[in-house]
Amino acid sequence: MASRVRSLFWVEACLASAAGLLAVITAAWPDWIEAAFGVDPDGGDGTVEWLVVAVLAAVAVALGYGARREWRRGRAAAVQG
Repeated sequence: MASRVRSLFWVEACLASAAGLLAVITAAWPDWIEAAFGVDPDGGDGTVEWLVVAVLAAVAVALGYGARREWRRGRAAAVQG
């Protein structure tokens, strides 16, 4: 019984992993934004960094949920057909 997982699963899973990893990196080392882009948009108080962490975490959760739905859809199709 082979799984019929569509390529959308892999796209969502990879993007969810990347967003989650960037959220963790930003939480652990918030100054990477200033180092990479050479700007300090919040004047050094860290507001933008925590906003980036929150947005990336939300994106990771949403894409992870989408990947889970695709995985389950592919498994159900393999069982039925």
